[in-house]
Amino acid sequence: MKAYRFLTGKDDAAFCHRVTAALNAGWELYGAPTLTFDSARGIVVCGQAIVKDAPGREYSPDVKLSEL
Repeated sequence: MKAYRFLTGKDDAAFCHRVTAALNAGWELYGAPTLTFDSARGIVVCGQAIVKDAPGREYSPDVKLSEL
């Protein structure tokens, strides 16, 4: 199974740590990061797609992607 996640969050160190943790758990970056400005909250929001191969696993909507 190939898994896909899209991480989003405020552009800060915490977001970078989430991406770094995912990379160290075997996830790989997929495409370029995205940035947008949320004028209602006055913050920049980041997004980064990540993918991971999970051999021997079969996809189901019940799969907890964050636990792969």
